[in-house]
Amino acid sequence: MKKHLAILGSTGSIGTQALQVIRSHPDHFEVELLTANGNARLLIQQAKEFLPNTVVIADTSKLQDVRDALKEFPVKVFGGEEAIIQSVQMDSIDLVLTAIVGYAGLKPTLEAIRAGKHIALANKETLVVAGELVTSLAKEKAVNIYPVDSEHSAIFQCLAGEWHNNIEKIYLTASGGPFRGKDKNFLAEVKKEQALKHPNWDMGAKITIDSATLMNKGLEMIEAKWLFGLTPEQIDVVVHPQSIIHSIVQFEDGSMKAQMGLPDMKLPIQYALGYPQRMKSDFNRFDFTNYPSLTFEKPDTNTFRNLALAMEAMRQGGNMPCIINAANEVAVAAFLRNQSGFLEMSDVIEDCMNKISFIQQPSYQDYVETDSETRKRALELLPA
Repeated sequence: MKKHLAILGSTGSIGTQALQVIRSHPDHFEVELLTANGNARLLIQQAKEFLPNTVVIADTSKLQDVRDALKEFPVKVFGGEEAIIQSVQMDSIDLVLTAIVGYAGLKPTLEAIRAGKHIALANKETLVVAGELVTSLAKEKAVNIYPVDSEHSAIFQCLAGEWHNNIEKIYLTASGGPFRGKDKNFLAEVKKEQALKHPNWDMGAKITIDSATLMNKGLEMIEAKWLFGLTPEQIDVVVHPQSIIHSIVQFEDGSMKAQMGLPDMKLPIQYALGYPQRMKSDFNRFDFTNYPSLTFEKPDTNTFRNLALAMEAMRQGGNMPCIINAANEVAVAAFLRNQSGFLEMSDVIEDCMNKISFIQQPSYQDYVETDSETRKRALELLPA
C-alpha cells in the first residue's frame, strides 16, 4: 500500500529532496499535501507534477497567483498559516514530513500529532523549543516520530534491533563547518558569503549558518535528548571533517555502532519516509579507497561559543532552549542581512539567556510568550 504524504515546506532544501525521493518511488508514495511559505513559482511546478489533494501558500499575497496557475488542475488551493494547520489534519494523510525551517514548524507539527499523523521530523526546532510537550503528546496519541536529520537518523538506524539494550552515550558528529580551526580574530571578519560555503552539505541558508557557528550541533544535542530519552551527560559531540560517519551509539558494554555513508540528505529522508523498509536507491556509494583517513577531534567551544551556549541551555531545560532558538533565529537573520557580525550572534544569544525570564516547567502558552519576548529583546540588541 502507498503511504500518503504531507510535505510541509516542500520548496525548501529538505522538501525538494524529499520530492526527488518520492519521484523515484511512485509505487510507494502518494503526495496529499504540499505547503510553502512564499515560493509560489516552485510550489506551482510541484503541484502540477505531483497533483496533490491540496496545496497551501503561507504568504497570502501569493494566493491568487497559485489559484490562477492551478485552476485547470484537480488541486485545492488555500493560503495562510491557519490553512496549513487545518490541512495537515486531513484523513487521507498517513505521514507528515515537517520541513518548515525554525519555530514556525512547531504549531503545525503539534496539530498533526493531535490528528494522529506519524511525523518525519526535519524541523529540529520543534523538539528544541518544546521537546517535552511534543514527545508527551506523541506518546498520548501513539504517534511515531522518525528523525530526518542525518545525525539523528544515524542514531535511529544504529538502535534498530537494540531497543532493549541500554545506551551509555551517543556521539553526534559535526563537520566543523567552513571555519574549523579558525580563531576569533579570523571569525570577526567573516562575511555571509564565506559562511554559506559549507564544505560537505548542501543545505538552506539558515541551517548552513548554524553549521558554521556550531549552533546546529547544539540544537541537535537538545533534539537527541528528546528523541531518544537521554540525559545531557549521555550526549557528546565529536568533529569529523569528512562527514562519513554520521553518528555513533555506545552501549553499556562499551561496544559502539556507527552509521556511515556519503553526505547526502536524500538517504535519511528516504529512510524516514520508507521506514521500516529500506528501499533501493541510486545514490552514490561510499568507496573506502577515496577516504584513506577518517579523523576526529574535540569541538572548540571557546571559539564557537554557540555550541557551549546550547549545551548550557540543554542542561538548564525548561524554556531555556526556546530562548536560545528564538535569539539565534533573529541573530542569523540579521547576519544574513549584513546587520550583524559573525561573533556578535553569540553575544545576542547569551544576553537573551541572561535577561529573559526562566520557566522550569513551561506550558505551550509559555513557549509562545518566551519566543515573542526573546525575539523582541534580540532585535533591540541589533544595530539600527
